[in-house]
Amino acid sequence: MSRSRPGFYTTIEYIGPRPQKPKRRNFFGGWVILVIAAGIGCWYGRQYIGMASAAQPSTEQAAMLSASLNESASPADKLSAAALAHTLDHIVKDPSYYKIPYPNGDIAPGKGAAADVIIRCYRKLGIDLQKEVHEDMAEHFRLYPQLWNSSAPDTNIDHRRIANLQRFFERKGQTLPASREVSDYHPGEIVVWSLANADTHIGIVVPGPGNNPGEPWVVHNLDSGVKWEPALFEYKIQAHFRYPVQEQAAPKAQQ
Repeated sequence: MSRSRPGFYTTIEYIGPRPQKPKRRNFFGGWVILVIAAGIGCWYGRQYIGMASAAQPSTEQAAMLSASLNESASPADKLSAAALAHTLDHIVKDPSYYKIPYPNGDIAPGKGAAADVIIRCYRKLGIDLQKEVHEDMAEHFRLYPQLWNSSAPDTNIDHRRIANLQRFFERKGQTLPASREVSDYHPGEIVVWSLANADTHIGIVVPGPGNNPGEPWVVHNLDSGVKWEPALFEYKIQAHFRYPVQEQAAPKAQQ
């Protein structure tokens, strides 16, 4: 007769996974991601925020100030006048490559990008940057940015590239402080900016409207046409020029 083994089957050991307490949901995890995403969006979109909220001066103000500045004999005032007059033109942003005549070539009047503002306004002064840039590049091609796999100058596009305009102004114009001091900026000067997305941008310093004639505003074409705006310090200023170089008055002879 077999004998039973007391206790052999009386204890059962659980050998499965250890029971876990339900994890508490991290309430802040999703919000932190949203806040970070919003911060990144604000950083890359900050160049548009100030301009969107700024009141736009009227076309009448632009036309009147342009006419007044154009009466001056100063090239800087005349460039400002041309820039303000250009804000009255309807321009759709288009940085595309086009075959154009040389010299004094231009793309279709209703199209353009940031560099085209500079080119068209200088032409009002009788200065053809297409020709000026090309002639300097033809002699000193390797001194210009080598960013487009070009082996020779191209009169269709070289002057429409901001990097080339910046190098031309460095070589032929007067380089001014790239500061954030209002007193360092005057109508008729050129400013090159670095945008948050690593692109470069360019515009012309002009007087402000109405009660702000001493405040430096800019004429530029960022995305929505040629605008007259208080956007000088909305972006990081990379370079600041005057062209043509302002001649210094000759010292008076001593009596």
